[in-house]
Amino acid sequence: QVQLVESGGRLVQAGGSLRLSCAVSGRTVSTLAVAWFRQTPGKERVFVAALKRGTGTTYTANAVKGRFTVSRVNGENTVYLQMNNLEPEDTAVYYCATTTGSPIVSSLSLASTFEFWGQGTQVTVSS
Repeated sequence: QVQLVESGGRLVQAGGSLRLSCAVSGRTVSTLAVAWFRQTPGKERVFVAALKRGTGTTYTANAVKGRFTVSRVNGENTVYLQMNNLEPEDTAVYYCATTTGSPIVSSLSLASTFEFWGQGTQVTVSS
């Protein structure tokens, strides 16, 4: 059983930075595809960024490209989401998710691809 625990969310001013962490247990993170999604009240979860299993190739949503970076540290079994130049529109609950399968690249942006989810961490960006 894979477990994910997010941390690092808090209130920050627009233009600021945050680094979210996703601690993975139950499997070695390099053997997993891991993604970050975000969700606002009343809306579906939206893809933010993902890491392909094995190579660790990264994929980032257009809305955050150039501002957000996903990475992993194998020795820590943790995936990070570095968020820079934050905007009020980035306010959401951020979730990390993973699957033990081998999803194709085009499916990494779909929430339905992932069967394991963390509890989420709140990010609030004030203007």
